[in-house]
Amino acid sequence: MPAFTKILIANRGEIACRVLRTAHDLGYRTVAVYSEADADARHVQLADEALCIGPAPAAQSYLQIERIIAAARKTGADAIHPGYGFLSENAEFARACKAAGIVFIGPSVEAIHLMGSKRLAKLAMLEAGVPCIPGYQGAAQDDTTLAREAERIGYPLMIKASAGGGGRGMRLVETPSELAAQLRSARSEAQGAFGSGELILERALRQPRHVEVQVFGDSQGNIVHLFERDCSVQRRHQKVVEETPCPVLGAELRQAMGEAAVRAAASVDYVGAGTVEFLLDQSGEFFFLEMNTRLQVEHPVTELVTGQDLVAWQLRVAEGQALPLRQQDIRLNGHAMEVRLYAEDTAAGFLPQTGQVLRWETPQLDGIRIDHGLLEGQAVSPFYDPMLAKLIAHGATREEARRKLLRAVEDCVLLGVGGNQRFLANLLKHPEFVAGNASTAFIDRHFADDPSLSPQAPSSAELASAAALLYQASALAAAHQGGLAGWRNAGNAPWRLLLQQGERRFAVALSVLESGTRPGFAARIGDEELRLRLLAADGRWASLELDGIRRRLAYHQDGARLWLYGQGGNLELLDISQQPAGAAEGAASGTLKAPMDGAIVEVLISEGERVAKGQLLLVLEAMKMEHPVKARLDGKVRRVQVCRGDQVKSRQPLIEIEPATPAE
Repeated sequence: MPAFTKILIANRGEIACRVLRTAHDLGYRTVAVYSEADADARHVQLADEALCIGPAPAAQSYLQIERIIAAARKTGADAIHPGYGFLSENAEFARACKAAGIVFIGPSVEAIHLMGSKRLAKLAMLEAGVPCIPGYQGAAQDDTTLAREAERIGYPLMIKASAGGGGRGMRLVETPSELAAQLRSARSEAQGAFGSGELILERALRQPRHVEVQVFGDSQGNIVHLFERDCSVQRRHQKVVEETPCPVLGAELRQAMGEAAVRAAASVDYVGAGTVEFLLDQSGEFFFLEMNTRLQVEHPVTELVTGQDLVAWQLRVAEGQALPLRQQDIRLNGHAMEVRLYAEDTAAGFLPQTGQVLRWETPQLDGIRIDHGLLEGQAVSPFYDPMLAKLIAHGATREEARRKLLRAVEDCVLLGVGGNQRFLANLLKHPEFVAGNASTAFIDRHFADDPSLSPQAPSSAELASAAALLYQASALAAAHQGGLAGWRNAGNAPWRLLLQQGERRFAVALSVLESGTRPGFAARIGDEELRLRLLAADGRWASLELDGIRRRLAYHQDGARLWLYGQGGNLELLDISQQPAGAAEGAASGTLKAPMDGAIVEVLISEGERVAKGQLLLVLEAMKMEHPVKARLDGKVRRVQVCRGDQVKSRQPLIEIEPATPAE
């Protein structure tokens, strides 16, 4: 296998930046590809060269095999690293690289094809003697056959997209009456996400652990594992926290799972980085789930406990070299833990969020690694996965790693785009997680009533701080214009502000107790009064003293709009004090608006039709996932303002419903 000198990274975001880092460290030249939406992205700026490969939608850019191969030829790149997602597990892409004489930094076409199908992979694993979950993986895909096989397997069961991953095309079916609708939904999502509606059925395991094993093979026939990762904490079958080693694995079970993973990889002559995923039952039995023929999102935790650079291993193996270590030379050192920072509104069912990154500052802490592709000023668009960054901690013990990671999550500043920091912090502090007892049912069982999953009003301290910052900005503006900030013609009357967060409004009466460069205030919010002093504010960080305690606060102001990095992460407030009072809004609005930017996949109602509260009205696709839009009240559809295939913007009106009268 020939050596190469220039690597094209066929990806974007944090994984592209991560591959670029190792490639540069090892002396390779690099090429980035980008869509029109990513022209100013961080991975574009880090690469030696960059080419635009199409419009924003991934199907017209990052999934265009011909354009990526053409970009490699044009720049002289003689190797391509696919990252993860997009084309990383696409056998046709690997085949196209080979045909063009370009080294594909990944496994063989045959291994990708086999393991890319859950159905074929499971058949191969059964033949190799790897434990598998009982189920159906046949070629017949008609509903009659699937219903018959479901009865044989028994309920509850899982429907899975054969070509899928990341929770897409996956459904839990509790009873036979749900099967037909769930099959239809899973097929639709799988077809849209992977271009294949093929499904498999499996017996559902109750509260298992999701444990995966990192494997690596070379072209000399050597295969090793680099221990396991526990990925049990999941939401909608997508991983939220990953850690290594698994808290419940003893030496004997760790060895058994590692050997099974190596056996699975050896059965397909595997070369490169791969991950064999298992479900670990409460009884201690483990079953093959799938094999990912690429680098995993969570690979940094393995790197931190083994001291190995897995991307460097990938490049070495792709050049035909042998693995750098034998199995007996690979050691575990301490504990590592990772969380994924998503652009999402956890209080609105984890809906993906779009917007502009106004502030992005990561904590510089010992034992903390942050992989990201963010730049201040960039837009988070609806075209790609909402994961923004990964925060990873390494410690001598699990508790040390958890404690470090919690601080990193709380100190990671993201303003302008809604994020899931508060949810992650609450998760890392939960007693069951602290004890290492989390299963795949952890979030569903313990977070139904968690405050991070419901809308939270800003605290009085946050409102008072916002009022002080808005006052100071007004004072500076007035000083430049020769005016008197905070002046009132009624003596020492307080400065009255009305701050809006989403649809909620908060009145703050701010009295100036002491002016100057370090003004002091009394802020009254309802029946509560707080004393505070603004010690410094430079447009990025504010230093405030509240009830005698000094704290630093990240913020960003644009006119009447103020963003604070508060207790719950990104807090956006709008000063509407000077706006004319509008008519009171009704308790229940009949106009449904888009919860995010996206595309209309399906419209299930028509004008004139009667609907019930909670009824599914349409399906919106954004950030690679389908999101249901349901009626908020009983009534009659007055107007449908969108059609299937329409691209919509956040807050755009979709459907107008005339509320039902009491008589109806």
